[in-house]
Amino acid sequence: MTKAIGLLLLLAMGIQLIRPLGFPGFRRRADFWKIAVVAFILWTLVLLLRP
Repeated sequence: MTKAIGLLLLLAMGIQLIRPLGFPGFRRRADFWKIAVVAFILWTLVLLLRP
């Protein structure tokens, strides 16, 4: 699961650098770092909730 989340977020970061996604808070190319913060939070939650 963590690998799938990682691949999807890396893909989203790459797309954000090429063409901004247009979501609120992600309107500029320089906002790709916010995706990395979301990725870190998701990975942390998955690892903490894992049995």
